[in-house]
Amino acid sequence: MQKKYKSLGLMSGTSGDGVDASIIISNGRDDYESIYDKYFQYDDKIYKKIHELKDKINNSQDLKKLSKDLKDLERKITLFHAKLVKDLDIKFEDYLVGFHGQTIFHNSKEKKSIQLGDAKLLYQLLKKKIVYNFRSNDLFHNGEGAPLTPIFHQLIVSKNKIDLPVCVLNIGGISNITIINKSAGSEELISKDIGPGNCLIDSWVRKNSKEKFDKNGNFAKRGEKNEIIIEQAQELYENRKNKEKLSFDVNDFDISFARGLSLPDGAKTLTDFTAGIIGSELNKNIGNYNNEVKNILVCGGGRKNQILMEEIKKNLKKGLKLLKIDNFKVNGDFIESQAFAFLAIRRINNLPISFPSTTGCSQPCIGGDLVEN
Repeated sequence: MQKKYKSLGLMSGTSGDGVDASIIISNGRDDYESIYDKYFQYDDKIYKKIHELKDKINNSQDLKKLSKDLKDLERKITLFHAKLVKDLDIKFEDYLVGFHGQTIFHNSKEKKSIQLGDAKLLYQLLKKKIVYNFRSNDLFHNGEGAPLTPIFHQLIVSKNKIDLPVCVLNIGGISNITIINKSAGSEELISKDIGPGNCLIDSWVRKNSKEKFDKNGNFAKRGEKNEIIIEQAQELYENRKNKEKLSFDVNDFDISFARGLSLPDGAKTLTDFTAGIIGSELNKNIGNYNNEVKNILVCGGGRKNQILMEEIKKNLKKGLKLLKIDNFKVNGDFIESQAFAFLAIRRINNLPISFPSTTGCSQPCIGGDLVEN
């Protein structure tokens, strides 16, 4: 019988607003049980500093210029993680930690993906095995370093007996898809980043209001899209460099084309632009890889934006259904944090977490470094 591990996954996404914490029990292969999930919001100082620094980082040279600020922020983020783990008051002694950290820069071409989080300090504070730095081995083997959750998407679909083939769409800061043709245990997975998720809308709202995101799409509801701006933006997007890129960073996109619009009109224009890209990419990729896919299961924060969801539906070809993954008794808020708990277990078992068909790596790759003393 395969050993089961208790694992705590800690995930802070590209929105940089807080940390999702999830505890699972799994053998790292074909079984898992979700035990506990909780969200911890960053305090305003950490949140502001993350976005202030992200806005200043356009290339790896900027990382060097800002190294002192980044080191200081990394310590604060690590202490925040340590405190939340203590606040969870986990009753069992023996568990490991999948520590993703806060992505501050991702550029697969340069083989660089920087997540802020000091795993050695976290180990000293928690005295638990810490698995971190999940992306570097994939990048070393010519992968994109993202997305890393497809192997867990496949397990969720298998465990919940969801009909195959199916597509999982995760709308975080960036949108990514996983097309699943076979149950857990098979490496027949197709996955890639497909473009912006919430990043453009969030950035617009942050810069033009006191809010952090467009809750339920309320700003977009009141706005009108600017057709001329959308057409220009779509043309720019279609003619962009690195068109075949498989992974994105939020810095790959900017909101400058919406400059001058009112808060609601900008929100609506950026929402429709984002939905157009997501819909088009879904149609194209499902067409390329498996035309038998009928259901698209949506997870991540973007599924709560009513206007975004409605607009994606309008862009889908006939026969495709957009459904919240929550309809299948899966909590769509915590899939990423559960995934990194699962990936930590796979690292302990020396099992691959990324594959040529998910990140473009040259061979199946084990991911994550381990701190255990």
